[in-house]
Amino acid sequence: MKILIVEDEKELSKSMIAYLKAESYSCELAGDVKTATAKIESFDYDCILLDISLPDGNGLTILEALKADKKTDGVIIISAKNSIDDRIAGLNLGADDYLPKPFHLSELSARIAAVIRRRRFDGNNVLQLNEISIDTVAKTVYIHTIALDVTRKEYDLLLYLAANKNRVISKNAIAEHLTAGDADGFDSFDFIYAHIKNLKKKMAQTGCTDYIKSIYGMGYKFDI
Repeated sequence: MKILIVEDEKELSKSMIAYLKAESYSCELAGDVKTATAKIESFDYDCILLDISLPDGNGLTILEALKADKKTDGVIIISAKNSIDDRIAGLNLGADDYLPKPFHLSELSARIAAVIRRRRFDGNNVLQLNEISIDTVAKTVYIHTIALDVTRKEYDLLLYLAANKNRVISKNAIAEHLTAGDADGFDSFDFIYAHIKNLKKKMAQTGCTDYIKSIYGMGYKFDI
C-alpha cells in the first residue's frame, strides 16, 4: 500500500515514515503544495496524509485538485488546525477522515487501514476473489485452504493487481508501486517479469486459476 505524506514538519514526517514503513507501507513525502500536486498528478496513492498549513498555500487546494480530477485516493487531513470550519471544509471536499495534531502514530495507522478498507476493499479486511483470499491485516494469501508462501514484493504485487481487478496496469505503474516511486533507477522492467513469473508459478502449484494476464505492449491485468 502506497502512502503520500504531505507535511512540512521534518521531525514529524520522519517519525511517520519510520512507523508506517515498519507497518509495511510504502511512503513518499511532499513538503509543500507544489510538490504534492505534481506527485498526485503522476501517481495514484492508497491514502494521502494531508496537512492544511503548508509553506506555499493551503492543503485544501490539493483536495480540490483531487476532486476536479475525479481521483479516488483516500485522504486523511492531519493538522494542528482543529476548528470545526476546517474540518467541515475538508470533509465536504472529499476527505475521508480528520486527525488533529498531536496524535499517536498507532491511531494514525489504524485510521489509514480503515480508509483503505473502505476505498479499496468495501470495508473488509479480507479481499476474496474466487479461490483467493488476501488478508490485508495479517498480510497472508490463501488459495482454497492452502497458505501461499510469498515474499513481501510478491504479496504487494498480488494485492495491487487484485485490488485493481479487470483493469490494465502499466509496467511503469507496477514498478512505481513496488519501488515506492524509485522506478526511474531501473534500466528495465526485468524485476517485474521475475516477480510475475514467480508469483504465477506459486499460484499454479496450489491449483489456482491463472488470473494474471500479460497485455502485450501495455502491462498486466488481473482478469476475473
